[in-house]
Amino acid sequence: MAHIFPELVVGGVLLAPFVTYLMMVLVVIIILRPLLHVIGFANMFSHAPVAELSLYVTVLGLLMLLF
Repeated sequence: MAHIFPELVVGGVLLAPFVTYLMMVLVVIIILRPLLHVIGFANMFSHAPVAELSLYVTVLGLLMLLF
């Protein structure tokens, strides 16, 4: 059974499904950032940007597994 990956077309240019996943995860992270700020996510780690990047990669991986 072959998977059919929908491609995103922007201005006649076909973008890989991975680009669509990246944009979807970016939206999810932007929505989660205020919640993470309220719970003190940045204070839990010595280097908060690396922790946020790790969260981005984790959400990206989960999204790719689901779709």
